[in-house]
Amino acid sequence: MFAQDTLDQITRRFGFLEARLMEGVAPEEIAALTREYAELKPVVIQIAAYRQALADQRDAQDMRSDPEMRALAEDELAGLAEALPALEQALRLALLPKDAADARPALIELRPGTGGEEASLFASDLLRMYQRYAEARGWQVQMISFSETELGGLREAVMRIAGEGVFARFKYESGVHRVQRVPVTESGGRIHTSAATVAVLPEAEEVDIDIPASDIRIDTMRASGAGGQHVNTTDSAVRITHLPSGIVVTSAEKSQHQNRAIAMQVLRAKLYDMERQRADAARADARRAQVGSGDRSERIRTYNFPQGRMTDHRINLTLYKLDAVMQGDLDEIIDALTAADQAAKLAEMEA
Repeated sequence: MFAQDTLDQITRRFGFLEARLMEGVAPEEIAALTREYAELKPVVIQIAAYRQALADQRDAQDMRSDPEMRALAEDELAGLAEALPALEQALRLALLPKDAADARPALIELRPGTGGEEASLFASDLLRMYQRYAEARGWQVQMISFSETELGGLREAVMRIAGEGVFARFKYESGVHRVQRVPVTESGGRIHTSAATVAVLPEAEEVDIDIPASDIRIDTMRASGAGGQHVNTTDSAVRITHLPSGIVVTSAEKSQHQNRAIAMQVLRAKLYDMERQRADAARADARRAQVGSGDRSERIRTYNFPQGRMTDHRINLTLYKLDAVMQGDLDEIIDALTAADQAAKLAEMEA
């Protein structure tokens, strides 16, 4: 069922890491060793549970030769026959290749799509939905940039969310989110269809992406505001253009120094995501079998307010609890997407 050499290599590596961490290592090694140790620990636990069940099965089979122990052995074998498939499946999932970005913080970009002001209002609703989900899990939410319309809709927002396994939970949110409802601006009570786009990027560190100064052009400009006292009258907004890729990022907070740092943070994340997308494209056959998590143009979900219904089109999941979803109750959706992605990867491995 499983290659024993592979399981042995994993357990030996885990033992080596455990010994190294106990004996003390150089400060510059601690982070990498601790991360690898934490990634391998759940795998080793599953290996141990699976091997223990196999050992118990062998012992019970030996016990059947003893007339006095046969009934007890048969009972134990029946229980193990029921438990082993679940242990095998848990081990298969534990052995799936890990996305190196899963443990990273995430940058979430939201923009209105088609639908005018209603699309902006819906994008604002999605922003609050993600904020509530993150806060319920105890994650840190930092608004990197935020711009709204005069009616309170969202023109554009970028937020950073940090915590345990953030990108792993948010990465399936990338794509086009469609809403069907009666807009507040609609006097005739007609249902409109609008959309907003979401892009979820794993945060990149400077060591991940090297950006030579010659590859970027930095422009400063006057930040636009909602009017009156909100208009920033200094040239503090920063626009950075990455010349090789054509990616443009802007930040319009009050501090030009802060804007430059924010824009570079977002640019690194976009370039890191491009490298990940390129690597995924090189495995195109595998990618087609997996749940979409990167195509920004893919319509992934519909929120139908008159029917209280949310439908995720990638896995044909429909939930009639839209109010709870918009309040940040996303675990059922994310768990289903994760399970579907795992199933696709298992099928690919076993093909």
